[in-house]
Amino acid sequence: MLLEACLNGARTGELVPRTPEELARDSAAAVEAGAGVLHLHPYSDGRETLASEPCASALRAVRAACPGVPISLSTSADIEPDPERRLALVAGWTELPELVTANQGEEGIAELCLELVSLGVGIEAGLLSLSDAHAFVESGLAERCVRVLVEPLDADPFDAVAHAAAMEDALAEAGIDLEQVHHGDGVASWSVMERAVARGHGIRAGLEDSPVLPDGTAAGNAELVRAGAAMLRASR
Repeated sequence: MLLEACLNGARTGELVPRTPEELARDSAAAVEAGAGVLHLHPYSDGRETLASEPCASALRAVRAACPGVPISLSTSADIEPDPERRLALVAGWTELPELVTANQGEEGIAELCLELVSLGVGIEAGLLSLSDAHAFVESGLAERCVRVLVEPLDADPFDAVAHAAAMEDALAEAGIDLEQVHHGDGVASWSVMERAVARGHGIRAGLEDSPVLPDGTAAGNAELVRAGAAMLRASR
């Protein structure tokens, strides 16, 4: 079962890495803690960006620190809400990640996925809601994707687990058998991951998803990934 590290996203705080050097440091620590894939958001002038040079700088730094470990970048509309501009920015990347996350409920996501596939970049299809899961099923993109990220955003752990189960059911009913990685938001993410591990799915841990451990203790990326790795080991 895959353990993916999510290092920053839009999270704020002194523990959150943003510069290439900080991302390289936390990536190395996450890999040592058990991560098999690294997901990160490059920054420029204090903001998340899809611009070519900041993305390339982050990729180069992390690859130097973690040779051979696949890197996933975000293509979230929260970074660039205009679909045409987002597509142009991604098409202009001079250094390519192995993977990107592509949230399936966003406008223009099908065109973006096709562009990335043509560039040889793997797609992690992000499902943030049951409607996203239905849209993904109807899109016909599944055969072009590497895996699905089931990521309910409900704050309540019970609601988040139920939401993840509903999305998984929608995929199963459609006959989509892609690898799945499950996670949530905040402390609820740990409940989502616990269910996922019990069902044989991968999980994602890091500051983008939750800045706290299952007991609510604040932690950095290495500690969060280490907790995820312990969850996987306990399931064997």
